[in-house]
Amino acid sequence: MTTQFIGKENFTIHTQTVSESCPSNIALIKYWGKYEHQIPANPSISYTLNHCKTNTTMEFLADEPFSVQTFLSGNEEVKFAEKIEKYFKNIEQYLPWILKGKYIIRTENTFPHSSGIASSASGFGAIAKCLMALDEAFTGKTSEEESLRKASFLARLGSGSACRSLYNGLIVWGATEEVQGSSDLFAVPYPDTEIHEVFKSFNDWVLLIHEGQKSVSSTVGHSLMKTNPYAERRFQEARENFVPMKEILKSGDMESFIKLVEHEALTLHAMMMMSDPAFILMKTGTLEVINKIWDFRRDTGLPLFFTLDAGANVHLLFPADASEESIKTFIEAELLQHTQKNGVVKDVMRF
Repeated sequence: MTTQFIGKENFTIHTQTVSESCPSNIALIKYWGKYEHQIPANPSISYTLNHCKTNTTMEFLADEPFSVQTFLSGNEEVKFAEKIEKYFKNIEQYLPWILKGKYIIRTENTFPHSSGIASSASGFGAIAKCLMALDEAFTGKTSEEESLRKASFLARLGSGSACRSLYNGLIVWGATEEVQGSSDLFAVPYPDTEIHEVFKSFNDWVLLIHEGQKSVSSTVGHSLMKTNPYAERRFQEARENFVPMKEILKSGDMESFIKLVEHEALTLHAMMMMSDPAFILMKTGTLEVINKIWDFRRDTGLPLFFTLDAGANVHLLFPADASEESIKTFIEAELLQHTQKNGVVKDVMRF
């Protein structure tokens, strides 16, 4: 499927201020490895979070020389401004007015920096939504569906996984025969009618095992997949995993869901260890938490499980059901001790 998002020729620009929010997301089938123009090497599926989000205000000053100023939680971030300037230049073909003024962007996250929650996803998602609000002010309103799709397309060009944050629920990015309408260019919601009720209300508690900067950035990690000897097999496995995932989501098979999600998380980190140079982002606390989760699940049969992003912190996943309080008690008594300063971010995924 080919989709073009070309800006309209005739438009009037004027000073505008817009504000938007965008949540982060956590992938279940992982995206790790990409081609030119932010094309994913394999399809991925993620949950969109409810509370962990980026709030952004974008002030556009018409007829001033093009420049970008960015402020994160009130502090000016010059390097981030340079990154956004480059991004805006790259997407001019889709928003022809974008270089015709000055931008002052003020952004803040509702979650701690370096927390294992993808701030680039929520950040670029919020910026893309702001840009679409400006575009509609200058060139005319489009349908909500078209606006969201173009925002997802633009967000992808800033941060690949950001394209999944524009929608609520379970979201797919990357072309796969298992999901109708899926695309490498933007994300699409997974069909609601194909999701069992048990998967529509989930907790995600993020244990802050390590709050510092990662030793290897995600950008570098993605690039190392180009020489990873196991990369092609990994990409194929991710594509293949959509087949059982589709059946699991429809049937409500929690045991198989847990097995697949944890396998995907560990495979992500295995790819890092197989890179050249190899790198390890998990910490001792990460492994201690994983082993305790496995012991707890074996002893109780309760559906507490984990996934990992490209870092040391652990996303604890468990459904909102009768076992919820027992799981929360275990987390607070046994797992928080492995974090820095008892750090945990509590979120939910409901749709």
